[in-house]
Amino acid sequence: QVQLVESGGGLVQAGGSLRLSCAASGRTFTNSGMGWFRQAPGKECEFVATINWSGEATRYADSVKGRFTISRDNAKNTLYLQMNTLKPEDTAIYYCAASLSPGMRSTLSSYDYWGQGTQVTVSS
Repeated sequence: QVQLVESGGGLVQAGGSLRLSCAASGRTFTNSGMGWFRQAPGKECEFVATINWSGEATRYADSVKGRFTISRDNAKNTLYLQMNTLKPEDTAIYYCAASLSPGMRSTLSSYDYWGQGTQVTVSS
């Protein structure tokens, strides 16, 4: 059974940092593009960041560019999202996702596997 399990969420003050992790099990994703999405209360799920299979290519939503960094450790089958200079508008449930394709993907429909999400709350 394929599972993506996020961790690292929590409550942080504005300006603070958090590092999310997404551990994969049940299959290897070393040849898969992966990504992070988020959903705030009352809003649609939105793209945050994506990374290709090797980790050499990344893409970010404009709202997080320069503050968030996506990375991966294929030896550990784990995806990360380092979030710095957090703002209250970053408050959301954050989901990791994995594609069966190797490249970067920024649309929800491009992904085949999803985690259950981890809550990030940024207080002002």
